Amino acid sequence: MIGELVIGAGAVTAIGYAYALQRRIRLYRELKGRLERIARTPAPDLRTALCGRMENFVNHLAVVPDLLPAETFATVKAEAERLIAPERSFIPTHKKGGTIAYETLIETAPAIVALYHSAELSAFISRLVGADIKATPINDQSSLSVLFYDKPGDHIGWHYDHNFYRGRHFTVLIALTNQGGTAGGLSHAVLQARVAGREIAVSTAPNTAVVFEGARIHHKVTPIMSGERRMILSMTYCTDARCWWWQEVARRLKDTAFFGVRALWT
Repeated sequence: MIGELVIGAGAVTAIGYAYALQRRIRLYRELKGRLERIARTPAPDLRTALCGRMENFVNHLAVVPDLLPAETFATVKAEAERLIAPERSFIPTHKKGGTIAYETLIETAPAIVALYHSAELSAFISRLVGADIKATPINDQSSLSVLFYDKPGDHIGWHYDHNFYRGRHFTVLIALTNQGGTAGGLSHAVLQARVAGREIAVSTAPNTAVVFEGARIHHKVTPIMSGERRMILSMTYCTDARCWWWQEVARRLKDTAFFGVRALWT
């Protein structure tokens, strides 16, 4: 009797797994089609804003104030504000906050996705870091995401952005909202990084971008306080999007901490 129950439970589990896997396969087929349609639409015009800008990328980090034209920034920010409630994640002693994944953005935020795939933005980042970069794949939930720090104590501890690709891997953060009780009207949540043997604090006023090589820069975000709000557009790029099988497995396991078990089937 017990053996039959075990066999039955195993069969139900296998059927459930197969059903979930097929649903995810169909979803990603639809997402790829939607992404192709977005890519065919006119991207935001960044030529004037980015032409001639050559910020310093010494020590694998650069801060770029007023990155986007005012109209583009307003469109991207408004689109992010309209998104459904983010998924909250909590990893004791390390992370607390909200995240909206790439797959959700493809379905609901065409302006944000178009910005991420903008040839002008990619060209600017390539010039900045001194390497030819490209967007990371659609099945990487962290390729493009919106990060929310809006509950007291939201933060992320010291960490590196692990590189799951054969090429170099870069992170681009654009502050969409940052409001709170500091003297400058910003939140108390501050990006801190260890650069060239010293710890620095990076101020991220709205429309400020931080570009860094996350595998080489140890960084964290300090806790936000009650009544404050910080919303960040996070984009990742790499020089070679190919990966070894063990890198792909590690990336999926990492994504489950932010997006749940569905990340295993991307």
